[in-house]
Amino acid sequence: MSDLERTAAVIEAGVADGTHIGAQLSVSHDGVVRDFVTGMSRPGVAMTSDSLMIWFSMSKAVCAVAIAQQWERGKVRVDEPVQTYLPEFGANGKENVTIRHLLTHTGGFPWADDILRGKVWRESVEENRSRIYAASLETGWVPGERAGYHATSGHTVLGAIVEAVDGRSYDKYVREEIFLPLGMNDSWVGLPPDRYDAYGNLIGMMQNTSAGGGPSLIAMETRDVAAMRIPGANGRGPMHDLRKLYEMFLGEGSREGVRLLSPQTVAALAARHRVGLLDETFGIVLDWGLGLSIDGYIMGRHSSVRAFGHGGSQSSAAYCDPENNLAVAVVCNGMPGGDRHAVRMDAIATALYEDLGLANGDGRNKPYPTTSL
Repeated sequence: MSDLERTAAVIEAGVADGTHIGAQLSVSHDGVVRDFVTGMSRPGVAMTSDSLMIWFSMSKAVCAVAIAQQWERGKVRVDEPVQTYLPEFGANGKENVTIRHLLTHTGGFPWADDILRGKVWRESVEENRSRIYAASLETGWVPGERAGYHATSGHTVLGAIVEAVDGRSYDKYVREEIFLPLGMNDSWVGLPPDRYDAYGNLIGMMQNTSAGGGPSLIAMETRDVAAMRIPGANGRGPMHDLRKLYEMFLGEGSREGVRLLSPQTVAALAARHRVGLLDETFGIVLDWGLGLSIDGYIMGRHSSVRAFGHGGSQSSAAYCDPENNLAVAVVCNGMPGGDRHAVRMDAIATALYEDLGLANGDGRNKPYPTTSL
């Protein structure tokens, strides 16, 4: 890791000041892979490069690939109303919401699954879907004309669409069609209880580091919650696995001879489909592709304008930068609050570009969210 000294120093400083208790980083630049780990995957258990950590919203990139595969196979169209595939969804003003709206967070039902009160983690996937299907749009929301990050509701619907048109459960689909073909053998969206048990000390557990008194386990880190197939939030695996997904994007849909998507589809996912809109959840203007964030603060100050990927709640980021042939996946085991997290991710990514000789002058300041999830 001598060639990633700045990056390691930023991450180690976060361990020292209690922002996180450990971290895992996997980077591919021009085909050269570098992995770095430090600290603990949970109290008393050392972080390793094989530790499985929760991905939170980094899981959404997997869902984007699953939908894109259905698009290529002619099973869905991105500008078709969701109710074409899920008739029960088209209630209470949602009949004009399309798949594109879901992927760009412009659908208008960000809190329909009651995630702010934690019901997503306490109830079944079927119960969450039913609540979303019965929900109304936010007052005055015209789909496509306003933007507001949907923490889990939109991707719960996207996962249901995959199941409806393919026939397999979402967890089985992503294992068979995405993870195993890419060699992401220890990646899951819905980790079966028997596999959870078999992983033993390789199961990392995300800590809350936002309050005084030391880190504490977040409420959703349980064996039962880990088994839930929640497309927008419940992926788990090591960062060297998740890095491979972004190497596939760099390869225009192919990695090591395995093709998941066509080059044209990858280009469509990474293009700006939502431009200049205020994100009413985060309080800032963010551009969005089809299921992927474009050139945000999680990618640091030196990323190219073509960089794209997705962050994970107060903990993590995964992205690629086609201009620099770079793929990155990083998780910090500590949720310190939105302000500290934004500074941390910006600093890690900025240091990484500098370590790799990719810095472009002083870099660009990018807005941080004014609210956090």
